[in-house]
Amino acid sequence: MLDGMSLRPAAVPSTENKPAWSPTGSPVQGLDESITRSQSYLLSEQKPEGYWVGELMVDVTLVADMVAFYHWWGHVDAAWQRKAVNHILARQLPDGGWNIYPNGPPEVNATIKAYLALKLAGVPATEPHMLKAREVACALGGVPRMNTFSKLYLALIGLVGWNHVPTIPSEVLLIGKWFHVNFWDMSNWSRAMLVPLAIINHFRPTRPVNVSLDELYPHGKWQLDEALRPRYFDFSLRNMFLWLDRLHKLAEWVNRRGLHPFRKKALKRAEAWMLERFEGSDGLAAIFPAMLNALIALKALGYPDDHPQVVRAHKELLRLQHETPDSVRIEPCFSPVWDSAIVSMCLRESGVPADHPKMVKAAHWIMDHEIRFRGDWIHKNPVDVEASGWVFEFKNQWNPDVDDTAMVLLALRQVPTDQPQRRDAAFKRGMDWMMAFQCRDGGWAAFDKDCTKSILEKVPFADHNAMLDPECADITARILELLGYEGYSVEHPQIRRGLDYLRGQQESDGSWYGRWGVNYIYGTWQVLRGLSALKIDMDQPWIQKGAAWLRSVQLPDGGWGERCNTYDDPIYKGAGPSTPSQTAWAVMGLCAMGDPSDPSLRRGIQHLIETQNEDGSWSEEEITGTGFPKVFYLKYDMYRNAWPLLAMATYRRLCQGRRAGEIL
Repeated sequence: MLDGMSLRPAAVPSTENKPAWSPTGSPVQGLDESITRSQSYLLSEQKPEGYWVGELMVDVTLVADMVAFYHWWGHVDAAWQRKAVNHILARQLPDGGWNIYPNGPPEVNATIKAYLALKLAGVPATEPHMLKAREVACALGGVPRMNTFSKLYLALIGLVGWNHVPTIPSEVLLIGKWFHVNFWDMSNWSRAMLVPLAIINHFRPTRPVNVSLDELYPHGKWQLDEALRPRYFDFSLRNMFLWLDRLHKLAEWVNRRGLHPFRKKALKRAEAWMLERFEGSDGLAAIFPAMLNALIALKALGYPDDHPQVVRAHKELLRLQHETPDSVRIEPCFSPVWDSAIVSMCLRESGVPADHPKMVKAAHWIMDHEIRFRGDWIHKNPVDVEASGWVFEFKNQWNPDVDDTAMVLLALRQVPTDQPQRRDAAFKRGMDWMMAFQCRDGGWAAFDKDCTKSILEKVPFADHNAMLDPECADITARILELLGYEGYSVEHPQIRRGLDYLRGQQESDGSWYGRWGVNYIYGTWQVLRGLSALKIDMDQPWIQKGAAWLRSVQLPDGGWGERCNTYDDPIYKGAGPSTPSQTAWAVMGLCAMGDPSDPSLRRGIQHLIETQNEDGSWSEEEITGTGFPKVFYLKYDMYRNAWPLLAMATYRRLCQGRRAGEIL
C-alpha cells in the first residue's frame, strides 16, 4: 500500500447486454450527432500522405526576430517586411504593448522586439502606436529587463554591448560527463539553442543598424551593467555565477586573441556538433530558436550565402512561415506526429471502424516515423535498450521524446493495420524504450532522464526558464494510463513508483500542475484518467478531491477555462473563459470517476454539443498549450477539434458501461 493509497481494483461494470444509461434511456440529447459531425470534420482534415497537422500559433516575437535577422544579414525583402509589419501591428494591444498569450498583459521582451522590428522597417518613432509602445516598454523596465537571448540579438545589431550579455563559452562542450554539471545536464532544447550561441558569442559578428533603442532605458543604460554586476559578501549561487561570468569575459578577451589553448578545439567541436545534428532533422532540433541561431552561427563561422548548409538552414526557416498577400506569421515548429497520434486515437475511441481507409493510412504513416536511431538521449540514459521513440515534428532523429512516444503508443494499440507484426514490434520497442526513462523519483519527463540539476537555473543565461527537463505529473499520468490499458498490475514496481510520484505532486486543493498544457485543468484531467485506467479505487478521498476541484471551477455556461497567468500566480487556476479543449479535459477527468449521472459532467457534455460549429469543428481563441512556462506559449490548433471528440466518446462509453481505452 502506498502511504494510505489503496490499490484494490475498482469494480468493473459488465458490458454484456447493458443498455446505455441516462434518465431517458439514451445519452445526452444530440451526443451521437455531434460525434458524427466531429468525426467527419477530422477525417476531412487528413493530409493525402495520411497525417494530421494543425498550425502552432504563437506571439509576434518570431516574426520580429526574423525582421531583425534580415537586417543583420543584409537581405531585406521589402514586400516580406511589409507583411511582417502588418502582422505585428495587428497584434498590438490597445495600451500599446504586445503580449505572449491572448488576453494576457503586455510582456517586456515581446513589446521591445515588436517595437524594434517596426523601427527597423521604417515606421517612424513618432507614430501614435509607436509612442504608446515606447511608453509600455519603459513601464515594463525597458531593455535592461529583457532576457539574455533577447539581449544577444540586440548585441548582433549593435544595440547593446557584448559585455552586457552573459558569456556562453564553447568550452562547455569539452567538459566530460564525469563532471557534476556538464553539457548533457541541460535540457534538450537548451543544448540546441546554446551550441550555436556559443559560436556566435566567440565571433561576436556585430553589424550595426541605423536605429537605436536609447529611448527604452527608463533609468539610463547603467542598468545594463547592474544586471550582471556581482556583489561582494553575497554567497548565493547566483552571485557565484556572476563572478564566474566576469572570469569568462576575461577569458573571452584572451580567446579571441588566440591565446587560449582550448578555444579552437571547442569551436570545432561546437561546429561539428551542430552540423551533425542538421542531418536527419528539419533544421537544428527542428525548432525555430535553434534553427535561427544555427543560421547566424554559420554566417559567423564564415560560410558564404550560397553554401549548401546556409541555403538549407534558411530554407528550413522559410518552411515555418505562412505568407498571405497582406501578412506573414511563423510557427515555432511542426506537430504532425503529435497531432496524428491524438486524432487517430480520438477517431478510433469514437467508433470509426478499424478498416476505414484513412485510419489504415494514418497507421502506416505513424509507424513510418518511428526513430530507430540512438540519438542524444543516450548521454543521460545509456541503457541497453533498442532504439525507438517518436518525435513531435516530421524529422528530428536526434531527439525522440517520451511524451510523443506515449501518445503514439496510445494510438498504435488501437489503430488498424494490414501489417500486425510490424505494428506489434514497433509497439514493443516503443514501450521498452519509454519505460527506460523513468526518473529517480518515479516520474517521467519529456526528453531526458533525471535532467533536474537545479544549479543550472542559476547561471546568468538561464533566464528563459527552460534549462531543465523535469519530470511532471501530466506525462507520468499519461504513461500510467497506457500501462493500465495494457493490463499492467498496480503491483508493478514502476507503476508503484509512478503512483507515489503523482500522490506527492497533488496540490493542497486536490489539483495537479500541468507542465505541457494550461494548466491545472490539464494536469488534473490527465492524472484522473491515468488512475482510472489502472482500475484502482477512484472513491479514495485524495482522488475524489481532484474531481471535486474540477467541479469547483466549472463555469456557469457548463464549460471550463484557464489562462496562462496561472503559471505566474496559482490564484488564477481554473479561471478563464470556456474553451473546447479545456472543457474536454475536464469532462474526461470527471468521466474517470465513473458516474455518468454527475450533473457537472452532463453540463460539460452539453456545453460541447451546444458550442460545436455546423461543420463539426469548434472555435477557440485562447492558448491552451505550454512551451516554457512564463516565457513562451503556443496554441495547438488541432486541440480544439480533437479533444472534444475524445471527451464525448469517453462519455458515451461510460454511459454504455464500457471503459475508455477499450479496443473496439
